[in-house]
Amino acid sequence: MPLLVLAGVAQGEAKPPAPAEEPRVNADPAFPFSNEIEAFAKADEAGPALRDAILFLGSSSIRLWDIGASFPRRSIINRGFGGATTADVLRHYPRLLPRAKPRAVLVYVGENDLAGGASPAAVARDVLSLLKRLRTDYPAARIAYLSLKPSPIRWTLWPKMAAVNMTVAARSRVAGFDYLNVAGSLLASDGLPDASLFRKDGLHMNARGYQRWTGLVQAWLGAVFPQQLIKEEPQKAPASALSSLSD
Repeated sequence: MPLLVLAGVAQGEAKPPAPAEEPRVNADPAFPFSNEIEAFAKADEAGPALRDAILFLGSSSIRLWDIGASFPRRSIINRGFGGATTADVLRHYPRLLPRAKPRAVLVYVGENDLAGGASPAAVARDVLSLLKRLRTDYPAARIAYLSLKPSPIRWTLWPKMAAVNMTVAARSRVAGFDYLNVAGSLLASDGLPDASLFRKDGLHMNARGYQRWTGLVQAWLGAVFPQQLIKEEPQKAPASALSSLSD
């Protein structure tokens, strides 16, 4: 507007126009994940492509997992970003994938969707869409979905989480992925979330909680890649944790 332009001009002498701002290279308008997504791309370009790696994909439960220390004898790629919903993962999907095709993909996402008000049916639909896309892009990879986890702060959402888990698990065999039940490992004997496995925020797991997940994932990796047992002996997990393991 003209009045706004004149307001920035000194009396008696016009200031030279300010130089046009240079466009930001690789800027991503989808705040607040632009920095994290860009960091993935830079890390991917920093060294040689990791072949036959295990890709961990999803929200903060993936991001906060020290997977390098948890699986020291395996090639690991972490593509978790805090606060992500399934829609966010789908939106940034092309930029989350590593240069070389992974040997296995583990996915944890959907919890933030429910916390944001999405229905279990919508969350399950989006999760299955993501898993279908991964299956299409990586036909030879083993893909596993980690079940939504109970937590003290989101315990009221557990019935909805269980509904999502049930729907996704029911589709696992026909859709070509494995369903890994990690929820039960975080429950105490009274059936409530074990607070000792979580940080003070009551949402994110602490090191003890991640040890439970690590044992379950190691068992899954040992089951689907038995030829690697010499390199890393997996911890045993309850039989109920593994389902829909295809031949």
